[in-house]
Amino acid sequence: MSVRGFLCAGCAWALLAAAAAPGAALEGGPDDEGYAAQEFYGAIAYSPTTRAHGWAYDYTSHDEAKRHALAQCSRHAEDCVVPVWFRNACGALAVGADGYGSGWGASRKLAETYAIKSCGRYSGGCAVVRWVCTTK
Repeated sequence: MSVRGFLCAGCAWALLAAAAAPGAALEGGPDDEGYAAQEFYGAIAYSPTTRAHGWAYDYTSHDEAKRHALAQCSRHAEDCVVPVWFRNACGALAVGADGYGSGWGASRKLAETYAIKSCGRYSGGCAVVRWVCTTK
């Protein structure tokens, strides 16, 4: 066997030993092949008639986050809607005298900016009444 062949055989044994080690499948990071990044979802629900709202963050699905936000809001109102949901980000709800708006973004500030702009299309005097971010 040549030196090159011997080195390649040694590499193969090292890789097999590492793969067989306990916990090997649990290790790794976002840049490693086979690593699944966790997705976190959030949502904000709002009642246009009572101005009640509910929110959710760090849920594992879009539907779960929406259901939780609606359930919170529905304790105080019957007409709750979900104007914003987000994944691995932040969401915000802004309310004015004659309407509301929502937005989402990579940061709280960005989500709030979009929510105020959105609300401004329907009402004056808009202010953020709720913001929430996922942990990722």
